[in-house]
Amino acid sequence: MVSERRLAVLRAIVQDYVASREPVGSKTIVDRHSFGVSAATIRNDMALLEEEALIEAPHTSSGRIPTDKGYRLFVDRLADVRPLSPVQRHAIEAFLGGSADLDELLARTVRLMSQLTRQLAVVQVPLFGVSHVRHVELIDLGGGRLLVMLITDAGHVDQRIVDLAEPEATDDATVDAEALGRIRERLNRLLGGLEVRDAERALGADDDLGLPEHAGLIARVRASLAVQARGQRAEKLVVAGAANLVRTEQDFGGSILDILEAIEEQAVVLRLFGEMAEEQGGVTVSIGRENAPFGLGETSVVASSFAAPGRELARLGVLGPTRMDYSTNMAAVRAVARYLSRLLGDS
Repeated sequence: MVSERRLAVLRAIVQDYVASREPVGSKTIVDRHSFGVSAATIRNDMALLEEEALIEAPHTSSGRIPTDKGYRLFVDRLADVRPLSPVQRHAIEAFLGGSADLDELLARTVRLMSQLTRQLAVVQVPLFGVSHVRHVELIDLGGGRLLVMLITDAGHVDQRIVDLAEPEATDDATVDAEALGRIRERLNRLLGGLEVRDAERALGADDDLGLPEHAGLIARVRASLAVQARGQRAEKLVVAGAANLVRTEQDFGGSILDILEAIEEQAVVLRLFGEMAEEQGGVTVSIGRENAPFGLGETSVVASSFAAPGRELARLGVLGPTRMDYSTNMAAVRAVARYLSRLLGDS
């Protein structure tokens, strides 16, 4: 059982080490914190913390730094997660509220989190299997190119360009506006209101929509829309702030290339998100060795869930070295997740 004073000493060590990146000694603690005891007493407390593997001595340093176990105890019992200030909350609302669609909203979300925390930020794109097709739009770009847009009620807009000038489509290399309007109208009649997964199945049928004179063009548009619908149901991440990870490279034992590769391999982070513990107070933290099965054993991840009615739960968070400002990062991630859920719910 760790006494209250030793817990306070651990808190001081974590806070000072995170702030300075320098091992923390008993004299530093006495000078910076109001414990009302001697340096010898603090040294004794530190010795007991070390016996419990909560702190350790790096190399030959006389100071101590937190272990993964020490960070875990700090997060579970000692971290002071204060609400963001009104100014910070207003900045979040103003920055995210100006988004035109879901793609821009998620891109802004990760940029904002990386700026607030100075860590690498990730957001999971919500699965759209439970969303519905709102509209299909076809736009003639000229030069034998057609823009195909699939828009869902979740606010997601997916667009692809179909090249009508390719050899197999030469019979439809040009299409007049009236014909394009008929194709658009019949596609919307076919797909409008369908769940995305049902729309994908409907698009797989061999159907010229009653317009046999444009069968080649319709087949290409249907194929494009099927790919777009399938892509909306694939698990994906939006990432920002890799430069922050590079900035903290000295906090890692070796090269950060393996970490960057694991993040680029999005399935790794998605699996980690899926296996993280249940959230306490709206946020969950996975520290150091807890992430080793995912090749991220030198990192900590602070995550929170967000959702909107009718959509599947997704997660967002920040990833960085174990030497991070947990209190600030937990508060920022929790606040952004709550606002994102509210914004999606209002859309």
